Amino acid sequence: MPNSENIITFKIVIVLLLSSILLSCAQRSEPAPVTSVYRGTSIHDFKANTLKQQKYRVKKGETLYSIAFRAGTDFRELAKLNNINPPYTLFPDQVILLSKTPVSINKTKKHKKTPQIPKRSNKKSTVTVAKPLRQEYVVNTEIVNKKLTPSRDNNKNIIWQWPTSGKILTRFSTAEFGNKGLDISGKKGNPIYAAANGKVVYAGNALRGYGNLIIIKHNEDYLSAYAHNNRLLIKEQQWVKAGQQIAEMGKSDSDKVKLHFEVRYKGNTVDPLKYLPRKR
Repeated sequence: MPNSENIITFKIVIVLLLSSILLSCAQRSEPAPVTSVYRGTSIHDFKANTLKQQKYRVKKGETLYSIAFRAGTDFRELAKLNNINPPYTLFPDQVILLSKTPVSINKTKKHKKTPQIPKRSNKKSTVTVAKPLRQEYVVNTEIVNKKLTPSRDNNKNIIWQWPTSGKILTRFSTAEFGNKGLDISGKKGNPIYAAANGKVVYAGNALRGYGNLIIIKHNEDYLSAYAHNNRLLIKEQQWVKAGQQIAEMGKSDSDKVKLHFEVRYKGNTVDPLKYLPRKR
């Protein structure tokens, strides 16, 4: 049998160890460290057209349409740039170009010229009048502006309707960090409808800041997007009709329940109110 003195000594050691542990815990003045993960509370927390780099590595769940959507460009431009043919299939970790390789310009050294002292003249100084812009410059400006204007011919076959009922919280803005669509209020679970006939080219949550997102292609020029949904009721490559329910309203990646609705013409955001019918 073990000696009684050894047992008493062992118990004393245990008590001292427990006391030291409790004392160290009582002396902690700071909380235990935690790991925080930032998630945006609203689509306005993220800059529009977030993909500015020359190359991009495809992530799981992304499509050519969703990448073009983030890059603020037309999906056909990306397809042409990367020699991708319909149905525009992409694979995870595939590297694609978002823009052409920038051309390097060789700068030539400029030789300093010896400053010349102007000669005095007895002639009176005259005011130089700016020449008017050349006619070809004005014509070219009009051509450029015409190219940026959405084609009415390609839009006349699209019959638009409101994607949900509710009040407009935030309207479209052309400001650099302004709202790039309409924010429409509602309750969780309210039906979200397709704004026009088309094909679902994206349905997922891979685009940060948009939550559960649906993108519908209406023709070669027009797309519509539906963000922050609670539940998606359709799948990619599915054809939908105007007025068909495609999702339930929610607050995914948003600070409140709402629908963020966008219309894009050749990759550029346009004011949806110019296409939707007037509410009575």
